[in-house]
Amino acid sequence: MEIKLNNSTVPFSLEHTLDCGQLFRWTKHGDWWYGVVADTVIKIKQNTESLSVEFFPEPKNQEFIENYLRLDDNLPEIFSQINTDQHINQAINKFCGLRLIRQQPWECLISYICATYKSIPAIKTMISNISNCFGNKLRFDDKDFYTFPNPDKLAKAGSEALRRCGLGFRAERVLETAKLVDSGELSLEHLKQLPYQDAKKELLALPGVGHKVADCVLLFSLDKLEAFPIDVWMKRAATNLYANHFDSVFIHRISAKGSLTPKEYSAIGSFAREYFGNYAGYAQEYLFHYLRTQQR
Repeated sequence: MEIKLNNSTVPFSLEHTLDCGQLFRWTKHGDWWYGVVADTVIKIKQNTESLSVEFFPEPKNQEFIENYLRLDDNLPEIFSQINTDQHINQAINKFCGLRLIRQQPWECLISYICATYKSIPAIKTMISNISNCFGNKLRFDDKDFYTFPNPDKLAKAGSEALRRCGLGFRAERVLETAKLVDSGELSLEHLKQLPYQDAKKELLALPGVGHKVADCVLLFSLDKLEAFPIDVWMKRAATNLYANHFDSVFIHRISAKGSLTPKEYSAIGSFAREYFGNYAGYAQEYLFHYLRTQQR
């Protein structure tokens, strides 16, 4: 399948989008990126004016990949709202075309529960182990791929089996969350219909879900583009780049310690939503990717 692009009016960068830290199961082989979305392996590369896409085992229509890659987002309009200072301007210029992804909510939730206190390579290993152990195998282009297991599979897995996937203390949290989703007590699709704060409140009731995990799930899979996940990079952004927007006592206090209290986290998130507007989540991802790549 070929999908036409017009980067002059609809900027898109496959490289920046798949390699900016929001996803954990995409790998690059030569010019091609490979990933698994739901029950489908996707093979994709970007040409000058198009995307070449292959699916396995069943073909998907163009709308499927356009929806996943958020090609319907009006990036020029988003930039016009979030490009408020030299810092975000530098990030936009360097990574123009980076788009948020509409991830599968269930996989996104478990991925970010696993992400607590872990580096991106370690998260990728955990998610790969879970998929290899409990997902379905798909053989494509002489490579093995695995679907992400459904909630019922993980609900029946047991904490010891999950620990063997390298989850550590996260195993019990993943198990309990899987049981809640499998039983229907929590409907992730229902959260899409709720306002941001209401959806976040429901996520925060889950085991292993704090403010950052909730905001990641809301932003990356539930269409809440005002969500602003705050990790170590966004804390540095607040204390180094945007300190003049906060009380000096507040900046001194959060600079002197590692983690944020819920109140401190809320203060930074509220500032971001007021400062960057309804697309604060896009500003977060551009700043996150810019700041962490500057340290490489």
